[in-house]
Amino acid sequence: MKNILLTLSFVSIAFISIAQNNLNLDFETLDNETSKDWTSFGDGNYKIGFDTSIVQNGTVSGTIESISGQKGFRALSYKIPASFGGKKIKLTGYLKTENVEGGWAGLWMRIDPNVGFDNMRSKKLQGTNEWGKYEIELKLEDSAEEILVGGLLVGTGKIWVDHLEVTVDGKPLNQAPKKALSKAQMDKEFDKGSNITFNTLSDTQIKNLELLGRVWGFLKYHHPEIGKGNYNWDYELFRILLKYQKATTNKERDNILISWIENLGQVAPCKNCKKTNKDAFLKPNIDWIKSDEISSALSEKLLYIQKNRHQGTHFYIGMQPSVGNPKFKNEKTYSEMKYPDAGFRLLSVYKYWNMINYFFPYRHLMDKDWDTCLEEYIPKFINAKNELEYELAAIQMIGDIKDTHANLWGGNNKIQEERGDYYAPVHVKFVENKLVVDDLFDDEKSETCGLKLGDVITHINGKSIPDIVSEMNPYYPASNQPTRLRDISFDILRSADNTLNLKVKREGNHFDKTLDLYYKNNIKGHYRWYKERTESSFKKLNDNIGYVTLQNIKEQDVDSLKEAFKDTKGIIVDIRNYPSTFVPFTLGNYLNSNRTNFVKFTSGSIDNPGEFVFRDGAKVGVKRGWSYKGQKVIIIVNEISQSQAEYTAMAFRAGDKTTIIGSTTAGADGNVSRINLPGGLRTMISGIGVYYPDGTETQRVGIVPDVEVKPTIEGIRQGRDELLEKAIDLINQSITTNQKIKD
Repeated sequence: MKNILLTLSFVSIAFISIAQNNLNLDFETLDNETSKDWTSFGDGNYKIGFDTSIVQNGTVSGTIESISGQKGFRALSYKIPASFGGKKIKLTGYLKTENVEGGWAGLWMRIDPNVGFDNMRSKKLQGTNEWGKYEIELKLEDSAEEILVGGLLVGTGKIWVDHLEVTVDGKPLNQAPKKALSKAQMDKEFDKGSNITFNTLSDTQIKNLELLGRVWGFLKYHHPEIGKGNYNWDYELFRILLKYQKATTNKERDNILISWIENLGQVAPCKNCKKTNKDAFLKPNIDWIKSDEISSALSEKLLYIQKNRHQGTHFYIGMQPSVGNPKFKNEKTYSEMKYPDAGFRLLSVYKYWNMINYFFPYRHLMDKDWDTCLEEYIPKFINAKNELEYELAAIQMIGDIKDTHANLWGGNNKIQEERGDYYAPVHVKFVENKLVVDDLFDDEKSETCGLKLGDVITHINGKSIPDIVSEMNPYYPASNQPTRLRDISFDILRSADNTLNLKVKREGNHFDKTLDLYYKNNIKGHYRWYKERTESSFKKLNDNIGYVTLQNIKEQDVDSLKEAFKDTKGIIVDIRNYPSTFVPFTLGNYLNSNRTNFVKFTSGSIDNPGEFVFRDGAKVGVKRGWSYKGQKVIIIVNEISQSQAEYTAMAFRAGDKTTIIGSTTAGADGNVSRINLPGGLRTMISGIGVYYPDGTETQRVGIVPDVEVKPTIEGIRQGRDELLEKAIDLINQSITTNQKIKD
């Protein structure tokens, strides 16, 4: 479940020495107006500085200050090559804060690729504080390539950062143990490029490349020598490609593959390799190995490896402890290659297709047959003429798995440039299948732009909204169309120009409007998903009804609301947001006094790639003196409810007093697994299967409401929250019905 801050942001600066005394972790070495080797990244209007008057140690400290009260985040960042070993790495440093609000201050550390991350979010350092010492400790793995450290400000205010130190297993970096490099990690032959080129691709060549991609991926996850880390499997692809492209017949092609397999080393009979579980929910697809399109000799080689496949700890794939979602290990980002060469672009297709083929729990729910996608995307990736075309090919392939978690979350610079830096001073969403102004920002630009609540935008720059949506659909991955429209609405009034020409319908009248656009940071109160709330997460709507939003709920709020709502007849829980705290059990146990199963999961297998089996889920509900004694619990959801929000709704639904109202949710539940692709592309997938106890799907379907309620254009025009009104009405009906029964 996605962390949208630092986990998705990468920076790139030159590597530096790892000796502690050669690092500029205390900011002391200034280069003009900056501190040497320090950089910053983030979203929002912030000023980065290096202060020589307020310091904790030495003569310089780093500073981050919000400008004009604009909220977002900014991080100071320093990169250290992970050319050392050890079990644990610790960042220690000092922070001073001034008026930090709407977020937190912290140190942060990330181990790439996808090894570990912490940004002190849980400590919630806010307000004004004098210098204090803080630390972060993460597990270190040999697969780590680089360590990024620094200071962070989320929200408004100012922070000072100073005197950072990095230690490994309690010792300075220059005393850290040497890194135990595998043979794969020592292979650097193609670090600067693959040297692979392709001429115009014929149908036969595409078919041959499709077979190579299947064999390459199969061997990656099954062959014992590759599983041990004895081969840099990315680079072995380039080695075989030089010879493979020259094959002129199927026999010659297959013999090259057979020879390649034999040269990897002998595969001993596997004594503990189990057959695929006959009750497995998903089974490995090995039909292609038995196909008539490949020789019997090649087929026998592959089937033997499948029968005697690698077992246990694997160099390229693991499973997250306790959760069981896949962890794709030792996958280099190749982020220095913004537009990778043809060999690396082909590698990107192979990597992604095989990761999905073997470790995506919902491959049975795609609209397309995933088997056909390898052949489809090979020419698209190879023929991509520039960085933008490469990114567009990638986002289309990602979109085919129909998972709202699976988008191009990083490395999509050219796509973002194409979409533009200018935004509308109003919020829009799709209501009644029309693009409607549903909110104004807290900015004079919203009040004076000429648009009002309930205005329907019918055309943008001469194109109808349905035509624009049709063009945008392939580039907005999502589990279902309501969620895709949610994401499209965020960008549909975005442009590289600072104006848009609109056709607008208002209460039956049509008019043309030239809308001025602005940089996002210059629009006060701008938001995509939902407005930030600073007030309490719960309140009474009247003596009989309590209301709680999960948008800003805190763990300690649960005990407080139990007391506040003890005499109410009903509670409304608003999950048209992403919960700020994980409360399926703490709040779910309060709302439901009956112990009940509410979920079960599927998870994949390292030992038998492609197999997914059901495992036990979780229960919610306890009967205690503090259990909720009211008559009705209403849960409100919509397309904003995603991932943790959906899981939370499932837990609350288990209660016998609960009714869910609203509309289709995002349909992407389960812990996410991150994926790196060449060119610094970063994406994710839902890594475990999430189901109701009876096996009913949640992926793509979302949390189906018991009572469907959607906003209307007229309701928006009147400034009403029709879903909240319906929730109140249902509770009042329940109160009235129960009173009649008593009478």
